[in-house]
Amino acid sequence: MQERIDELTLLLLYLTSFEENAGLGETNHRSWKGYHFDTLDKLSNNNLIFGSNRAKSVYLTESGIEQAKKLMHKYNIQTENKEF
Repeated sequence: MQERIDELTLLLLYLTSFEENAGLGETNHRSWKGYHFDTLDKLSNNNLIFGSNRAKSVYLTESGIEQAKKLMHKYNIQTENKEF
């Protein structure tokens, strides 16, 4: 059950993320982190997200974005807001 919670948390982080201009033509996907800290720690340890413990938001890594896209297919979620 915990694995599914971790997957769905990553998926929600991705679906609620917004793009932030990182400079030099690069953008980051950033999301507010209102989720269980143990789950966020696990996602961070697996290099799917990163950010400061003090910040109220996290960044999704490229691996995290790719994993979230796979989870969208796994859970049959379609949205117009996020590209595949």
